[in-house]
Amino acid sequence: MLKTFVLDTNVLIQSPYSILSFEENNLVLPIVCLEELDDMKNDDGERGSNARECIRVLERLRLGGNLLDGVPLPNGGTLRIEQNYSGIELPSGFHASKHDNRLLKVCIGIANEQSQTILVTKDILLRLKAQLIGIDAQDFTTEQSPAPSEQYTGRAEVYTADEKLAGIKKKGIDPKDVYLLSGEEKKLFEPVVNQFIIVRSEVNERKTILARFNGTHIIPLSYIRKEPFGVKPKNVGQYFLQEALMTSAEEAPLVIVKGAAGTAKTFYSLAVGMEKMLEADEREYRKILLTRPNVQFDEDIGFLPGSEQEKIAPFLRPAIDNLELLVDRNEKERYKSEKELHGKIDELFDRGIIAAEAMNFIRGRTITHTYLIIDEAQNLTPKQAKGLITRVGRGTKIILLGDPQQIDHPLLDERTNGLSFAGERMKGSSYCWQITMLQEECERSVLAADAANRM
Repeated sequence: MLKTFVLDTNVLIQSPYSILSFEENNLVLPIVCLEELDDMKNDDGERGSNARECIRVLERLRLGGNLLDGVPLPNGGTLRIEQNYSGIELPSGFHASKHDNRLLKVCIGIANEQSQTILVTKDILLRLKAQLIGIDAQDFTTEQSPAPSEQYTGRAEVYTADEKLAGIKKKGIDPKDVYLLSGEEKKLFEPVVNQFIIVRSEVNERKTILARFNGTHIIPLSYIRKEPFGVKPKNVGQYFLQEALMTSAEEAPLVIVKGAAGTAKTFYSLAVGMEKMLEADEREYRKILLTRPNVQFDEDIGFLPGSEQEKIAPFLRPAIDNLELLVDRNEKERYKSEKELHGKIDELFDRGIIAAEAMNFIRGRTITHTYLIIDEAQNLTPKQAKGLITRVGRGTKIILLGDPQQIDHPLLDERTNGLSFAGERMKGSSYCWQITMLQEECERSVLAADAANRM
């Protein structure tokens, strides 16, 4: 049976082409959505850009027929603009002038005339209000990742014969010669390209090698003995992370790192960047570029006083904290002179070793030969994640860091954020290396590790 989906504006703003995602079903766009698009079309950043793109999509459809009567969609189904149902009564407490409630009136009116009417919105509270009045409401799931427990982690643990493990350094191990162990049951292992692997001897579990699947064979890590900028890996996850970060931009241009706070995601990324910029025989990158989605594509920072660096400095304080640890490794001497410590960090920015930019200044550019760190990437929308990754030019390495359980964006969650979206869509790409850090790999402090497990 055909369904009728009523779209909220926030779905269009997150995904301008969402109207093409409902197959052969009927799609209704309330007139209030057009008013909201009109209000947003002149906004700067992603919101304004998406509003304008959606308006252009609607214009192309309008040229093919009357949107009030309904027009066919390229992927099947129909779309129509609904301007009626203003006389529908809402329960007490639902103010008729609010945009959300005007949208609910349309849902009630259509539901009274036909069955299978579904409101599609990113707004959790609107979905709750719809439920209160008997309207089926759903999130827009086309860009939704699997449940967190089912998402790709980039790592696995397998077993193999002792003689196979002994020969891994010479010729690697064929994936057919390893297996997963679930209780006492042996299971087939089907590796993903660039997946990190702990390979254990089936004779002695303590005999292990850290490895990676290169697409044909399981091979040992190449940078396991490295200590970038004096930093030594403290756990398995950090060894895997180091491998992904140290590998050249030509071989590993995209690195996606998920994990809880304190697992050294930002710290290790900066350490490798500093190694590549200051310690290598020849610089691999022009600069380290830092940004984070707290300074959104759509955030207008122009009214703030000061230079660009001064405007975004508060958002980059976590990165500065990590740089303090890196530029002075002596814990006893580090904070004796705050002025000297800050001077060392200022020098990195003054010399162009490190730069920080707001995301709206990255839009539309091609970034070449840059070590690009996107911190707090769980607050990206899927479109922002795509926009950043597709900005990468020759010689650039882009690193997405974040914790999908720490999302601040009001319309995103563990399944719809750009970090998880990129991780699932790029799984299996030979250009993408991924690793999820484990809770027990928290190295910030004993308290941080204990709190991460308990809270």
